[in-house]
Amino acid sequence: MHRDQKILAALQLIGGPAVLGSYLYSFSRFPDLVSGMWGGVPEAIRGVYTAWMFVAATGYLLFTYLFLFRTDPAEARIAGQPYSRLLVYYALVLIPSAAWMPMTGILLEGPTPALWWPVKIGLWLTLAGSLGLLVASARTEPRWPGPWRPLAIAGALGFCFQTVILDGIVWVWLFTPPA
Repeated sequence: MHRDQKILAALQLIGGPAVLGSYLYSFSRFPDLVSGMWGGVPEAIRGVYTAWMFVAATGYLLFTYLFLFRTDPAEARIAGQPYSRLLVYYALVLIPSAAWMPMTGILLEGPTPALWWPVKIGLWLTLAGSLGLLVASARTEPRWPGPWRPLAIAGALGFCFQTVILDGIVWVWLFTPPA
């Protein structure tokens, strides 16, 4: 396995559990604030949010599988850049994703306007990384054979719907930080 693939695998093995663990930590650390973590997202669409998380996770696993096991880092160009560019995109997704829920709990627990900015910036960094992964899925050369490229793009679009639209735009827009 190429060095960059090993780093990408390590990012997944550390970052994935860190994201899931941050949710568990936040729910147990801030149990009275869990409903507040939804921000202003109406009850009527919370089910869509929750269901879409599974679509987004499936898409993420699909394109990540392709980058890890179906892409040769020595040959690949990711939107004209070396394979190592993927590491930046994944770090932009995983690190802020692991931090945003605990930061939201801290914001709700002791609200100050200054705490709202790190929450938004974290979501927007994730948004940027997600868009990078979408571009990477669409513009990896050499192309994956057969249905892999359209599947990767579909998976990245599903992931982007969650991270860009639902989290980075809708949640930020609807969330009213406590005064």
